Amino acid sequence: MDSASQGVVHRTPAVEGLTEVEEEELRAELAKVEEEIVTLRQVLAAKERHCGELKRRLGLSTLGELKQNLSRSWHDVQGSTAYVKTSEKLGEWNEKVTQSDLYKKTQETLSQAGQKTSAALSTMGSAISRKLGDMSSYSIRHSISMPVMRNSATFKSFEDRVGTIKSKVVGGRENGSDTLPSSPGSGDQTLPDHAPF
Repeated sequence: MDSASQGVVHRTPAVEGLTEVEEEELRAELAKVEEEIVTLRQVLAAKERHCGELKRRLGLSTLGELKQNLSRSWHDVQGSTAYVKTSEKLGEWNEKVTQSDLYKKTQETLSQAGQKTSAALSTMGSAISRKLGDMSSYSIRHSISMPVMRNSATFKSFEDRVGTIKSKVVGGRENGSDTLPSSPGSGDQTLPDHAPF
């Protein structure tokens, strides 16, 4: 110990019932024990380094040790009296619950409900499949040729645009020439300004 800490130690009042000689002996023993503690810490650190080196050379990892410790701890827990008693108690409660009439009735009800739900979903699925099959049997031409579709504004607008484009492309051929009109201004019909494409 350094002189400053010894000075602090000497300033504290002596415990009643101790003589100065006994107090000095205790202080000397305290210093000796503290010195041994420092030495033991150094020895322990050296041993831990040596242990780590041996483990490294043997290929043992910290993760492997942790797994072993956890496995050992879990084994100890499973072997403990409290765990065994708790497991037995839970087993008894489980047996009582599963053997009760209420549990059996609930299980039967849930089973029946599951079967009915499964049957209902199956019926609904086949009905939807049938409807989709019926719908896919109609061709696009049939649905376009329907009067409702032909009279709609969208269809008429589309039909007009297709007719305009057709007359531009094959217009020259209808007039007897095999060439296309050379400029957009030379044709009789032009695309309307509001054309979306």
